[in-house]
Amino acid sequence: MPLPFAPLLAVGLGALFAWLARGELARDDGPLVAARSFAVVAAFAGFVFTPAVGYFVAFHGDWAYLYFVPWRAIPSAVDLAFVLLAGGCVPLGFAIASRAARSQKFASVATIGGVPVGGGTIFLLIMQHRLATSATYAEFHGGFGTESVVASALGRGILWMGFSLLLGVAWCAYSIRDGAPRPPRLTGRDTFGRDA
Repeated sequence: MPLPFAPLLAVGLGALFAWLARGELARDDGPLVAARSFAVVAAFAGFVFTPAVGYFVAFHGDWAYLYFVPWRAIPSAVDLAFVLLAGGCVPLGFAIASRAARSQKFASVATIGGVPVGGGTIFLLIMQHRLATSATYAEFHGGFGTESVVASALGRGILWMGFSLLLGVAWCAYSIRDGAPRPPRLTGRDTFGRDA
């Protein structure tokens, strides 16, 4: 995904996860970093979101920077910093939205997550020509050697990373919602003992 959009999407996902974890957050008034849901969100950020962003920087760097700068001229430490920043924005969004989620204030959580995602989406719509083009920085600005994302390796990467992100979001959402304590399941032996 493009680097300018990644942190905005990450904050939105963090806010979504905070809303899904609102039950646990409301029951637990301890430090946020000790919450089970925070650990799940951090795992999603570290093992799913950050690698997805890193893939585009490593293999389609000029596209990841939306052809604003030549990727080859950027030090790898700067690439790494941007990727880690994007990944860190998932738990950051979770932390920012957690207070509103604890209080069951959906409008506040929706604002915390929706404003960055909405702003990023508008930015991407404006940049749709850059998003739809697979090329190097020189090819894009020189008007030669470009191809549609649909017919390129970049397009296949977008499909695979998008699918991976969707699976990761589903897993995280399920794990957070599944974190609510359940009553113990009665076995046949327990039922027999009570009847006796």
